[in-house]
Formats: sequence, C-alpha cells, structure tokens
Amino acid sequence: MSAASVDVDSEIESKSEVKVEIVLMKAGRTKIRYPAELLADDGTRLTVRAPWAADGVRDFGFVRFEPGDVFTEHYWRDRWYAVKEVRAGDGTLKGWYCDVTRPAVVAADGTEVVVEDLDLDLWVSADGREVLRLDEDEFAASGLAAADPAAAERAVRALDELAALGPIRQIGVG
Repeated sequence: MSAASVDVDSEIESKSEVKVEIVLMKAGRTKIRYPAELLADDGTRLTVRAPWAADGVRDFGFVRFEPGDVFTEHYWRDRWYAVKEVRAGDGTLKGWYCDVTRPAVVAADGTEVVVEDLDLDLWVSADGREVLRLDEDEFAASGLAAADPAAAERAVRALDELAALGPIRQIGVG
C-alpha cells in the first residue's frame, strides 16, 4: 500500500468521525441542540446522521418518532429547507420530514450548523404516496408575514417546491 493511499484512507476515516452540533432555532430561541455525525459537506449541502434527539416518543398520527430512530439530515446553505430521512432502529425507512428553514449557517470551523425553523413542514411517507403539508396554522400565527414579508414569501415557496417534488428522491437525497 502506498503512502498516498494510506493518507486517503486516514482522511476518509477521520472524516467519518467528525461531529457537529445541530442547533435548531425558532423565533430567536434555541428549540433543540444535538450532536450529529458529519457524513458529507460539499460547500453547499451538508449531510449528517443523528439519533432521535428528543426525549421519549413523539406520535404525529401519521408517523412516530422514538428512541432508536436514526435521522439522516440534509441542510443547504442556499435553500430554504432541510430534508430529514427517518429510519427505525432496524433500518426500515419511515419517510422524510422536511423543515422549511432559512438557509443553514455553518460555523467557520465547521463544528456547528444553525438553522432557523419557519414553522412550515412537509411529511412524505416511505412509499411517497402520502405528502402532508404541516403547521400552516402555526406559520400564519407566527407573525413572520408582517415582520419579514420577503422571508415569509420565500418560506411558502419552499413548501410549495417540496410538495411539488413528490417523492423526496427527486431532490437527490433519497
């Protein structure tokens, strides 16, 4: 084995061990903060993997998030959404939870990813047949349309874009 291949192998190995902190903000406050494993960062899209970070089970009626679930999360520096592939602990795909957010801000040292949740969400079931627009009432009540009309318009366009894509695989993350 050449020294060059050893260096490449070491670089790949060390990259897989890189941890980042995901910080989800809402209305100027930290909603949740959790560690994740950095899988890829091409300068535009950052992909991480993390276990379900909240306490206990969250049953939405159409999906349950619970301890053991694994989220592969895609954040963009130039898009107004994040896409999270959700799998059960046994690897079974549950679907994709899409958060409408401002573009991700990654710390200069790459250790922290901050995203601002804009209330709108989309759920796409594993088979792609169920596409649910979520939390439009929360978005309307948030006051974003009055406080920052341009951001509110961009958020609605992002939700429409995600919904029009249908199965999330079409945006290159599935």
